Amino acid sequence: MHAIVIEKPGEPDVLRWSEVPDPVAGPGEVLLDVVAAGINRADLSQRQGFYPPPPGAPEYPGLEASGRIAALGEGVTGWNVGDEACALLAGGGYAERVAVPAGQLLPVPKGVSLVEAASLPEVACTVWSNVFMLGRLREGESFLVHGGSSGIGTMAIQLAKARGARVACTAGSAEKLERCRELGADITINYRTQDFVKEAAPVDVILDNMGAEYLARNVETLGTGGRLMIIGFQGGSVAELNLGKLMSRRASIQVTGLRARPRDEKAEIVASVREHVWPLVESGQVRPIVDRTVPMHDAATAHRILEESTHIGKILLTVRD
Repeated sequence: MHAIVIEKPGEPDVLRWSEVPDPVAGPGEVLLDVVAAGINRADLSQRQGFYPPPPGAPEYPGLEASGRIAALGEGVTGWNVGDEACALLAGGGYAERVAVPAGQLLPVPKGVSLVEAASLPEVACTVWSNVFMLGRLREGESFLVHGGSSGIGTMAIQLAKARGARVACTAGSAEKLERCRELGADITINYRTQDFVKEAAPVDVILDNMGAEYLARNVETLGTGGRLMIIGFQGGSVAELNLGKLMSRRASIQVTGLRARPRDEKAEIVASVREHVWPLVESGQVRPIVDRTVPMHDAATAHRILEESTHIGKILLTVRD
């Protein structure tokens, strides 16, 4: 088969469409013929040499994919060869085939194409596990997501709105903010010209991908009992924290990742997403937001587009269909 290989850490041109050994479905796994794969910022970090795959994961980038089941490993039940599915991965999505633990498979939601389904697993599992399972966002509470026009952001806005929250978001242009409003955001903040503390505070739950750069202002934005969920470090990973302000708000901070979690934890998250998120997707309350598709062999171009940050929603790599 072919996969995208990172020849050495560096710029997008280090990505090569190369012939590699076929994966094999081990016990409890299925083999997925990939139709499309989602791009995430973690893939850019891996390409640059900063985010290696966890032990046992494929070396090729790609944290989510969709396709058709080609083979079942020992002990797999509930799936059949030929079934269409999408999957949460620890790596390996940028390939023609990938082996997936059966607990990390999801059926393609009704009304969603097989290609579009590749845009869902990573963002749905990230948002659901952080905002709802850990952050405990409830109906009537307020929610702020940074980067509202990103893949994570567009999913977070829709899910929080569908669950009855008041939603605020940040983005960097009028066009992006308008799209966020169309998705349900009640408060939209241009982070280039506005102070999100003044515009959004107090907030019950914040989903943040910036890390150090936003830490102090995020704490200022939290209301009493607020929860700050940090899932990325685009603005650095080291910052001072005023514990007094955190204590005065009786607030909490959690820094979490999804990729390196054990299979059983991922399976629990995937099962919860299937129970709570998939019905919202099938009803049309939440929908995949795909900016564009790019042929997988041209992954370098797709990475450049993501780095330019002019897109809205997800960028997908397509193998076939």
